[in-house]
Amino acid sequence: MASPASSLGRIGVLLVNLGTPDSPQTGDVRRYLNEFLTDGRVIDIPAAVRYPLFQGIVVPLRAPKSAKVYQQLWTERGSPLLYHGLDLKRLVQEQLGEQYVVAFGMRYQKPSIESALEELRDAAVDRIIVLPLFPQYAAASTGSVQQKVMEIVSKWWVVPSISFISTFTNDPGFINTIATLGKEEMAKHKYDHIVFSYHGIPERHVLKGSYKGYCQLGSCCDTYNEKNRYCYRAQCYETSRLVAKELGISKDQYTVSFQSRLGRDPWLQPYTDFVLKDFPAKGIQNVLAFSPAFVADCLETTVEVGFEFKEMFEAAGGSHWQLVPSLNSHPLWVQAVTDMVRNN
Repeated sequence: MASPASSLGRIGVLLVNLGTPDSPQTGDVRRYLNEFLTDGRVIDIPAAVRYPLFQGIVVPLRAPKSAKVYQQLWTERGSPLLYHGLDLKRLVQEQLGEQYVVAFGMRYQKPSIESALEELRDAAVDRIIVLPLFPQYAAASTGSVQQKVMEIVSKWWVVPSISFISTFTNDPGFINTIATLGKEEMAKHKYDHIVFSYHGIPERHVLKGSYKGYCQLGSCCDTYNEKNRYCYRAQCYETSRLVAKELGISKDQYTVSFQSRLGRDPWLQPYTDFVLKDFPAKGIQNVLAFSPAFVADCLETTVEVGFEFKEMFEAAGGSHWQLVPSLNSHPLWVQAVTDMVRNN
């Protein structure tokens, strides 16, 4: 009997990550930030204010500083976010076989979502599965990718069936890969405490997407259910609970916190940079840090969590801070992505 996939035409798979500058030079970083920070789903203020504020003031001031940070991140292969994405694309393609066509794109800059979709259209795929590589759904990340994909294909004369994998917060393969990498680090050193540091979002983003006012930024995230399954905060807590269970640690042995805030409005709390400074005074000297909102090495993991937070922790009197590597193209992660695609 033919398998479901073989009874149809070829299936297109679009893997999408956030984006990266073409180089760590100021001009390329400025172009990236211009596109990123003027996205109405990222900065949800009126366009008449957003464009002049960020293109005219924020980006010109931020780009030179960000370029210096990107220079710390850059490798001989270029941007880790890009080459790990391309590696993942290749390995998932090998796993899925000829019945599938796997493409990779970035929400901002290159390779673009449009070029990746063109690759799938040229292959005459019967349908497309879109997997934004953001484990926890947020309107500013996954939602932005979905909107961009729909804008592009709406201009096609023939639009194939398209489905989105909107979240993989609690996907068993995703959780298992994170836990496996964590166990490897825990075997090398004894840790007093674990931190799950997620990229922050403004509190208003959570409240805007709340199901009938269910989300209150409090104990509503203690359980994960049909009412908060797309609440970013609830998803972060759920991922943390599941990884902690795999690691065999109790609730008092880990902290969930949020990083990378921008502007003066309140973002999801507690803030990682605040939390870590209090650890040494509580007798916590050895910390293992996870970044479960990211599946590939990037500025927010390698530089912010791996270097900057380490320096802050040690300056506050801490002894050892260790970042767990991102999933990148780990064989377990490749298998997890392959399984998610096949299950959809």
